[in-house]
Amino acid sequence: REHALRDVFNALRYLVKTGCGWRYLPHDLPPWEAVYQQWGRWRDNRCFEHMMADLRELARVLAGREADPTAVILDSRTVQSTPESGARAGYDGAKRRKGSKVHVAVDTLGHLLAAVVTPANEPDRGQVAALCAQVQRVTGQKVQVAYTDQGYTGAAADEAAAEHAIDLQVIAKPEGQKGFVLLPRRWVVERSFGWAA
Repeated sequence: REHALRDVFNALRYLVKTGCGWRYLPHDLPPWEAVYQQWGRWRDNRCFEHMMADLRELARVLAGREADPTAVILDSRTVQSTPESGARAGYDGAKRRKGSKVHVAVDTLGHLLAAVVTPANEPDRGQVAALCAQVQRVTGQKVQVAYTDQGYTGAAADEAAAEHAIDLQVIAKPEGQKGFVLLPRRWVVERSFGWAA
């Protein structure tokens, strides 16, 4: 092996942290071609997914929980786009923002289990099936309940979750409440969005 895998991994960390292009890797790291080729191998073998799953399971066990969760929280956030985004971006009328919507499922500790990216004008309830399928694949069909906000109401969302043996429970804001309210269970996903920002 011409380049140590640790050096290749450090180059990938540098790319993610700085956002630089492949060809602009510093000269003290392996050549970009070698890094790109090894990244492709790791991606095709789903090494990063397996690494994330192992780290998530370890964190859950260290927190005194079962390795695989039985409950998840679903939510989405709109990320503003640039003019170059073109057809990938949509207008989110509720947030008055053009961009993409990131739909996520996290466990009750806030660890990411699944993500789906759509144009911002796509409704949350339309992504339930994709999120539930990913969650059950990652956890080995262990999840039984998903907590959501009111964007996931409706028979279609309930049916999509039920197809994957998940009970969808909507945690609603108290009637007449204005402004921010700390809702049980759902605050965890908001914290996860904060970690990602």
